[in-house]
Amino acid sequence: WDDSLLDACAKAKYLCFRDEIDANVFPCLGELEGCRRLMNEIRRKQGFLPGATWLITYQPNRRGRADLCGTIQGVCDRRGLGAIQNVGITPPHRGTGLGTGLILRALEGFRQAGLLRAYLEVTSQNTGAIRLYRRLGFQVTKTVYKAVEAMPA
Repeated sequence: WDDSLLDACAKAKYLCFRDEIDANVFPCLGELEGCRRLMNEIRRKQGFLPGATWLITYQPNRRGRADLCGTIQGVCDRRGLGAIQNVGITPPHRGTGLGTGLILRALEGFRQAGLLRAYLEVTSQNTGAIRLYRRLGFQVTKTVYKAVEAMPA
């Protein structure tokens, strides 16, 4: 992690979530400026873990501009657990194993920080993410309901 990556992480987060149900549940994810504020808040958290925070880019050649592919952030919560924040892969890069890679890197960052357990939250309608998390060993421990407005058609 390097603080100079904050804007790129915010833009990647925006590209990952702007057209997803998560942006309806958490409106900040549907706006670039909201993603910047969120990244700043995560970065300033006392338990922010640089070793569990990653950005993936793809640059097909040296002359081309790098594509933002995905991002994840990790923090140590007040209970001493690793909290995975905002796993996101941009639509063109989904289904390539990058989500698995991000989660495994974050879990390794938690392990290196001495954290033995980790958790995350996922929107119940995000079935692809739920399948991924279950495949990696995560289990449902709690269901939380939040009232949101219906997504526009």
